[in-house]
Amino acid sequence: MLFQYAVFSHLSQIRKRFSDIIIQMRRIGYDSILLISVTSGFTGLVTSVQASYQTSGYIPESLIGVLVAKSTMIELAPVLTGLVLAGKVGASIAAEIGTMKVSEQIDALETMAIDPVEYLYMPRVIAGIIMFPLLTVLANFIGIFSAYILSVYKYNVNAYSFFSNMKDFFLPADLWGGLVKAVFFGLIITMVGCFAGSKAKGGAEGVGKVTTLTVVYSSILVLIMDFVVAAILFGGV
Repeated sequence: MLFQYAVFSHLSQIRKRFSDIIIQMRRIGYDSILLISVTSGFTGLVTSVQASYQTSGYIPESLIGVLVAKSTMIELAPVLTGLVLAGKVGASIAAEIGTMKVSEQIDALETMAIDPVEYLYMPRVIAGIIMFPLLTVLANFIGIFSAYILSVYKYNVNAYSFFSNMKDFFLPADLWGGLVKAVFFGLIITMVGCFAGSKAKGGAEGVGKVTTLTVVYSSILVLIMDFVVAAILFGGV
C-alpha cells in the first residue's frame, strides 16, 4: 500500500513522463494484440460449444448469443486477459526492473537525482490502467465474433437471431462491469510487477524469484479482485 501511495503521489508528473507512458502503452498493449487475439478467439469458440452443450433441451439455441455475450463481457474477457497478461506483462516488468535493481542501475538513477518511482514505476502503472480495458474490448469483440462463426456454421443458429437476441438482452452494466475489472487488473499486475522487481536481490537467481512471485501473486489477486468487483457491481454487496 505504501508503494502504491508513492506511485500515485507522482501523478502530477504525468505530462513530464508522457513519452515514457506511450512507450509502455505500446509494450503492454500493441505487443499483446496477437496473444489476446488468439486467447479470446479460442475462448469464444469453447464458450459457444459449452453453451450449446449445457443448454441443450433447456433453452433455444438462438439464445446462445446472449449467453456468449454476457459471459464474455462480464467474466471471460477481462479475467482471461488479466491472467494471460499477468504472465506476459507482469513477468516482463518484474524481470526488467529486477535486473536494473541487482545491477545497481536504480541506485545510479537515484545518484543522478532521478526518482525511480516517477521514472520507472508510474509510467508502467498508468499504461497498464489504460491498456488493459482496451485489450479487454478487443477480447470481447474477437470472442463474440468467433462464437458467432461457430454457432452459425456448426449449430445452424440464425445469424440475425444471434445478434438480435444479444441486443435485446444487452445491459450497459455488462460491458462496464468487465471494463471496471480490467482497470483494477491492470493496476494490480503492473503494481505487483514494479514492487517485486524493486525488491530483487541476489543476482540472476533473485530476478527469477521475483518474476515467478509476480506471476503467482498477480494471478491470485486478479481472481480475488474479480470476486470483489463482481460482488459489488452484480451481487448487491
